[in-house]
Order: sequence, then C-alpha cells, then structure tokens
Amino acid sequence: MVLIGYPCAQFHNGRSCQTRERWDVDEGKLAGRIALVTGGLRGIGLASAKRLIAEGAAVVIGDLDDAAAAEPTIAGLGPKASYIRMDDTSEADWQAAHDCVIRQHGKLHILVNNAGTDLTGPVEGIALADWRQIMAVNVDGVFLGTRIFTPLMAQNGAGVAGGASIINVSSIMGLVGMSEVSAYNASKGAVRLFTKGIAMEFAVKKMPIRANSLHPGFVETPLLHAGFERWVTKGVAESAQALIDGMNAMTPMGRLGQPEEIAAPVAFLAGPDSSFMTGAELVIDGGWTAQ
Repeated sequence: MVLIGYPCAQFHNGRSCQTRERWDVDEGKLAGRIALVTGGLRGIGLASAKRLIAEGAAVVIGDLDDAAAAEPTIAGLGPKASYIRMDDTSEADWQAAHDCVIRQHGKLHILVNNAGTDLTGPVEGIALADWRQIMAVNVDGVFLGTRIFTPLMAQNGAGVAGGASIINVSSIMGLVGMSEVSAYNASKGAVRLFTKGIAMEFAVKKMPIRANSLHPGFVETPLLHAGFERWVTKGVAESAQALIDGMNAMTPMGRLGQPEEIAAPVAFLAGPDSSFMTGAELVIDGGWTAQ
C-alpha cells in the first residue's frame, strides 16, 4: 500500500482544490480508479462517494459548500477523498474541476453527474427564470461535465476492465409524468436521452467510455425533505411526515429508498461487472414504475 501526497492547488477563479492524501491500493473492484462525484456532500452523492471509496476508488467530490464547511465530511471519508467547490452550471468551475483532477491524479475513470435540484408547481405558475435554473443545474451540468471530461476519460478507459464510466443520475420522473412536476420531469427526461445519445456516440466511435442513467424513486435525502417542507408551506399537506407516509403507502415495497440503495448501483455501473451495459436506464424505485 503506497501513500502519495499532493499539494493543495489554487485556481484562477479563486476556488481551492482541497486535497488529502491519495492511496494506491491493490484491493477492491475499483482499485486504482479515480472518480468525480458532483453534489457529493450529502444524500445520494455522499452515499455514492462512500461506496466508491469502499470499492477501492479515490474520489474527488464537487459541491457548492466552501472548503471549510466541507472539511469535516471529507475528513470523515478518509484519505482517498478530496474536495473542490464547484457550481455544476458553470463552465469555468467544470474546467477547474478538470484541472484539479489532473493535478491530483492525472486521470479519471468514473464521472457521477449527481448534482441536481427540483421545482414543483402548476405550469402556469413557473417563472421562466426558475425553469432555466432547473435546466441549468439538472441538464447543463450533465452536458458540461461530459463534454469537458470525455477526452480524459477516453484516454484512461482502455486501461481498466469495462472501460471508463459516466453515470448520470436521472429519476423515475424522467420516465413517467407527475402532476405539478413538469419542469423536473423535463429536466430528468433530458438527462435520460442525453445519456443514450452519448452512449451511442462513444460506442460507434469505439471510445472506451460507457454511459448509463440511474432512475431513483423516492429516496430519503435532504433534497426530498426540503421539497416536502415546501409542499407543507403551500398547504398540500399538514406535515412532511404525512407526505412521507403517503409516499410509503404508494410505493409497492412500502417505504422510501435510502441513499445507500442507490449508491450500490452506482458502484455497479462504475466497474467491470457492468462492462456490457451502455445507454441503459437502471430503475431503483421500490416498484413505483411497475404499477
């Protein structure tokens, strides 16, 4: 087991690449692989980072918190985790993340486009600025990350079993509609088809990159709870717990999902066990869309 230290670098946009030590290990299906997870400080992103590290990968986490606020979480993940503050709607921030990955590791094998936001309400009440914001976060971020990291991942993919892997976190709301969720439906549906498009492009060009989308159902995350609280404020329900109880009742398996139950499929798509999968949509929803 070899310990390699990397200095912390400052970027032109003032955002720091907070670096811990990197470990080269010879155990785990993802040993030696480098991953970038956006929205990685909480919810599905954090659970995914933990699982990728457990499988042997080194993980760079990108999120909106400043470095000092992120430090306790990064420290808790151990020496194979590092952090860069980034806004996934910013092309400059994506380029800074690319530079951070190059400086720390010189390569990237796994890109998890997880950062996202939601927007609910009747379509006639959606402001154009809010529509554009959800599209920027949920769609533009996926596009920018893919575009900026594709050359690097194409260089690295041939060197690992199953090739490099882009995992785009969509939603079951990218597969089926729901009342007063039209903007979120549109954004996550775009992620689904963008993923199929790049998967075909990479395959036709014989590039060693696979691309697949994940479609979680209702998962107990800070984003879900925040959305429920907004619905309570609007008078949709008396409490967030009432909404959770309703979602539990509507889900065939009788409960919300947990972030760790999405992280396991992320690790599966990242590694060699999914080597014949590209352009696929993996649904993890407790049976919701099977009804």
